[in-house]
Amino acid sequence: MHRKMLGVIDATAIKREIQDLTLHRSLAAVPFAGRYRLIDFVLSNMVNSHIQSVAIFPKYQYRSLMDHLDSGKQWDLHRKKDGLFFFPSPHLHNEYDEFGSFRQFTDHIDFFLRSTQEYAVITNSHTVCNIDYQEVLKRHIANRCDITEIRKDGESLEMYIMSTKLLMNLINLKDSLGLHTLSEVITENPQNLLICDYEFSGYVAIIDSINSYYKHSMELLKPSVWNELFLKERPIYTKAKDEPPTKYGNQAVVKNSLIGNGCIIEGVVENSIIFRGVHIGKDTVIKNSVIMQHSQIGERCGIEHVIADKDVTVLSDTVMKGSALLPYVIRKRTTQGAMMNS
Repeated sequence: MHRKMLGVIDATAIKREIQDLTLHRSLAAVPFAGRYRLIDFVLSNMVNSHIQSVAIFPKYQYRSLMDHLDSGKQWDLHRKKDGLFFFPSPHLHNEYDEFGSFRQFTDHIDFFLRSTQEYAVITNSHTVCNIDYQEVLKRHIANRCDITEIRKDGESLEMYIMSTKLLMNLINLKDSLGLHTLSEVITENPQNLLICDYEFSGYVAIIDSINSYYKHSMELLKPSVWNELFLKERPIYTKAKDEPPTKYGNQAVVKNSLIGNGCIIEGVVENSIIFRGVHIGKDTVIKNSVIMQHSQIGERCGIEHVIADKDVTVLSDTVMKGSALLPYVIRKRTTQGAMMNS
């Protein structure tokens, strides 16, 4: 029998190191792995762990996140009872910027008061992995822990399990205890809580900078990594798109790449991730790059170590080269002209 848990996703994170991809969207809504958003992995982990009530707490630029999630139908969270809840921040105070802000939870305290789940999972919105929270909960209960913090190689993943009652107590006592975030509870622990660690052994990608986004995107081209993240018994769900199959031209060459539906490939693609609806022109060579949805790449282009956001236009005869340590980023809905070198 699965114990009932409440899902809490803190989507308030602002990371300056990845701002080129978050100017028009929250970090949770950043596209990843050819057809997903970062929030898909966190949300899928919860529903695969039999969590039927999930609250998302965003702060900035959350329109695209709301559009992506819609009613939660793709995750079986469009329910009359429980389901998916969206709680934007009513204020823009700096104290909301830290993960697990009790002030953020206090502003929506009615949600917690109405919840009937015995335990709660609190997590950020930009950690990519495939984890079963029921297994973590079993360990939590067996060891009689007050809080279990999930870690990878000793580093916190900003994932916590605790009783909903304890979470409510921490929210209510935040001022008297002088604690403002979950992290402060862990580090200072004024109530002498039993805080346990759970070491996760699977693949983890924390996406909080351009370098981490590029590095982990390229790792997905390794079958061992892909098979560790995308498990048949715990699938990753996302918003469905009706796209036709990809069309390959007579001169097209594709090697070791992920290609989304609805593309037209007329050039060469190597070691790259191509999202849905991308058009790559004749005699163009793309290597070690990420090209997001509906971007248009002209003819005779040379693109290497590039991250192109959605709806980008690259004119014919354009050359762009970054490096594995410093990928060249093309911002959303911009046009790049010929002979641009970086």
